Amino acid sequence: MSDKNGAMQVDVTLVRQLAELLDKTGLSEIEVEDKDRKIRVARTLQAAAAPVSYAAPAAAPVPVAAPAAAAAPAAAPADHPGAVKSPMVGTVYLAPSPDASDFISIGSTVKEGDTLLIIEAMKVMNTIAAPRGGKVTQILVANAQPVEFDQPLVVIE
Repeated sequence: MSDKNGAMQVDVTLVRQLAELLDKTGLSEIEVEDKDRKIRVARTLQAAAAPVSYAAPAAAPVPVAAPAAAAAPAAAPADHPGAVKSPMVGTVYLAPSPDASDFISIGSTVKEGDTLLIIEAMKVMNTIAAPRGGKVTQILVANAQPVEFDQPLVVIE
């Protein structure tokens, strides 16, 4: 929407509500559209975020720079040839149920086809299988963490 001078008028209340919705749902972006306006609110998710407290509503999301890697391995996990990346957006689960042990741990050996973890997307549980056999050297996600498409999840060497 524009005023008579052509300047854009922003519905700040709607933007704040959308930002709160992003925070509550763990989504990385949301877009709404009506007759003559379109509003998109997005935020950057960190790979290993701490649990989020929903006690206080968030204001508008602010992009956060990724922390510098301390003593990074020879190849960054995303560039590592053994990186297993997420095929979808969803929530990752490291075990088949809350009271069960994790599918894998650092140092465990997997065979091609072994279940590494589960990604829940739209109420469907999708198993993520090992594309090759090897030793799990890194687990790059936490249980119940939201993940993005093509985000590195695990490194198998």
